[in-house]
Amino acid sequence: MRFAMLAGAALLLAMTAACVVPNPAVVRETSKGPALTDVNKMTMYTFDKDGPDKSNCNGPCAKAWPPLRAYSSDAGSGDWSVVKRDDGTYQWAYKGKPLYGWFKDKAPGDATGDGFRGVWHIAKP
Repeated sequence: MRFAMLAGAALLLAMTAACVVPNPAVVRETSKGPALTDVNKMTMYTFDKDGPDKSNCNGPCAKAWPPLRAYSSDAGSGDWSVVKRDDGTYQWAYKGKPLYGWFKDKAPGDATGDGFRGVWHIAKP
């Protein structure tokens, strides 16, 4: 019985550890140079109209520029913070700037949203 309980506890710890991500994005090379990318290696972007730790991209904007989702239980550390969005969901921010994908990027390394309407930029480390 003890062995089964210990094995179960070990499995639970292993599953929990597998879900822990040290940073929500990593630096990778894109067609526009180094940028923060999500777990799928897709380029992340910042929006000039956002405030510090405040997303101003909602509704149709958030469909074209999907936020880098966070959970309410996530906690920022160092340059990373979690932003509560107007719709009640959470989003990761780097150095106070909320991070987004771009629906027109189709493959890792694409950076087609950089410079869009002069207010969208690749998220640089």
